[in-house]
Amino acid sequence: VASQSPVTSPSSASSFEMLDMESAHCPYQEVQPHWFFCRRADDSTSWLPFSREDSDKLENAFTNTVEGQRYDVHVKERKRYAVYWEQVPSEVRRCTWFYKGDKDTRFMPYPEDFSKDLEEAYRKAVTSDEWKKKLDFPTGETVILHNPKLIMQYQPIGLQDDWVSSPTEHTRPRTVKRGVDNISVEIPDGEPEKVDHVVFMVHGIGPACDLRFRSIIQCVNDFRSVSLSLLASHYKRAQQEGQVGRVEFLPVNWHSALHGDATGVDEDIQRITLPSISRLRHFTNDTLLDLFFYNSPTYCQTIVDTVASEFNRLHVLFKQRHPEFSGTVSVVGHSLGSLILFDLLTNQRDESQARQGISGEPCHLNCNTLEQTLNRLGLQQYLDVLQNENLDLESLALCCDSDLKDLGIPLGPRKKILNYVRRKWLPESSGLPPQQFQLHRPQSVTSAVDYEYFDVGIGQVSIDYPQLEFHPQTFFAFGSPIGMFLTVRGLKRIDPNYTFPTCKSFYNIYHPYDPVAYRIEPMIVSEVDLEPMLIPHHKGRKRMHLELKDSLTRMSMDLKNNVLGSLRTAWQSFARLPVAALPPGEGGETTTEKTLEETQGSVKLLPPALPFKREHREIKMGMLNGGRRIDYVLQEKPIESFNEYLFAIQSHLCYWESEDTALLLLKEIYDNLGVAIEQPQQ
Repeated sequence: VASQSPVTSPSSASSFEMLDMESAHCPYQEVQPHWFFCRRADDSTSWLPFSREDSDKLENAFTNTVEGQRYDVHVKERKRYAVYWEQVPSEVRRCTWFYKGDKDTRFMPYPEDFSKDLEEAYRKAVTSDEWKKKLDFPTGETVILHNPKLIMQYQPIGLQDDWVSSPTEHTRPRTVKRGVDNISVEIPDGEPEKVDHVVFMVHGIGPACDLRFRSIIQCVNDFRSVSLSLLASHYKRAQQEGQVGRVEFLPVNWHSALHGDATGVDEDIQRITLPSISRLRHFTNDTLLDLFFYNSPTYCQTIVDTVASEFNRLHVLFKQRHPEFSGTVSVVGHSLGSLILFDLLTNQRDESQARQGISGEPCHLNCNTLEQTLNRLGLQQYLDVLQNENLDLESLALCCDSDLKDLGIPLGPRKKILNYVRRKWLPESSGLPPQQFQLHRPQSVTSAVDYEYFDVGIGQVSIDYPQLEFHPQTFFAFGSPIGMFLTVRGLKRIDPNYTFPTCKSFYNIYHPYDPVAYRIEPMIVSEVDLEPMLIPHHKGRKRMHLELKDSLTRMSMDLKNNVLGSLRTAWQSFARLPVAALPPGEGGETTTEKTLEETQGSVKLLPPALPFKREHREIKMGMLNGGRRIDYVLQEKPIESFNEYLFAIQSHLCYWESEDTALLLLKEIYDNLGVAIEQPQQ
């Protein structure tokens, strides 16, 4: 501090010193610090507070783990490190004094050394009851303590923005506040320590997950915050009674591995990219090409390996940091991420299959002859060619593509034979470690697809699918193109008896205007036109515009039924006329009367108040979700209903901040734990 003396304000335009706001003399009390961390965006820096619980932990050095143990803070370094994902360490600060300019939207904390000097000057002013002190700092700032309620900072003119020309603007001061309780900042609530369930979330195409071009880490952070808020409102009593803790959501990033230096694919693509419309081409290369990469065996292997290894790494790391955790795990896939998970889960092995694979017992191919195998593949015409070379199944498993090519077998049949034998033969013959060898379920009689050739019958890319070290409880798909991809792969119907080997629940969640989303249920139950399940609004009712729409539908049905009733009365009057041309039916009824009563009875089957009653009868939905419904649709917002095309892209990216989606996940998770949802007070 350069000097301390009673002075007048350096600003001729300022009249703060004319304000008599001095309060009565009160004893000095040390300021209560609060810890903040720095978040840097492309062109902005913001300081965000830790929760009071985490701040107290850091202040008392009880622990350096904060934010649900997702971050570690090195207090001496003043750095905050992410635990589960790669992120540049952020600065943390023990904050006591704050400032805000006229154009600032929030208070910013002073550096700790600067705050110490301010606190010492404040202490002297309070103990001596002498105010209007001027503090000059070596950096050029001037702070004036007018009174306990009014403290201002004046920037040196040289530090002002170049475009400022007015003398009044040159000397416009900053407001200075002491202590976090005196500034307008929202301090987040602390998270419950107990974790009931873990959810791994996989992103779709590209590095950005929403219209604000945020990463999967930021979007999952939002989803976690939404879930914490919903737990506090919809499971309040259960939380108070200790039945409910929280659900941990962790991001899984595969895009950086695919586009990193290890694959070199970005450099290869860049060399062949045209120079025109560069921004559009960069967007295409960075996002849309992921769809093509996933259909390439080389890069599909990279994507699937990355997702599986991240799942296993996160699972082990979480259990290390939460040794008391005894709950289960679920997985979420958005867009292409849901297809990745679908393919990965269809290629998992249950415990009986795993034991068979590890013990090295032969799979059913060993019991087949070469002729049976070729018949199954529809390649009987090549039997003589292979037998002339004295090839059996064992020797065929040792052949490569060039060997079969030398025998004159075309490319397509070669690939079919090699893929089938390599995947169905013994682990010792395939050269794969036992834990990576895939076993497949028998052919389904309900599908036109050859389940023996395709991986579980859905035409996946021919790669080695790694095994997960845990069995997911539920698979949630957001805005998923699974149905479309299965259809394009040639699958007309999903076997109703099929279920994922290690995951027994599956939900297909989508927004009605999502252009990427497709349904699943019509592929299982094709004979019934079934509407999807409407996801309830998190406040407990339908959105008002949807209720109005339903009311109009009921009105139209009422009008229709009234018209039918009037017609019936007219026909009954006509039937009572002495018309000999109408022969009597059984029991003295005329044929017309009987027909009309049957017509009336058929109308009664569809009450006007329940125009969709036929959808509520029990439908066997197959075992993909344990016999329960699979397709769940969100309610569109009123503004979205005006123009569905305008909100199409936004609809595909809405799930990360959707309370309705988060509540559906929480309900499924806690229903399995025997905890019922509560209706919040309106």
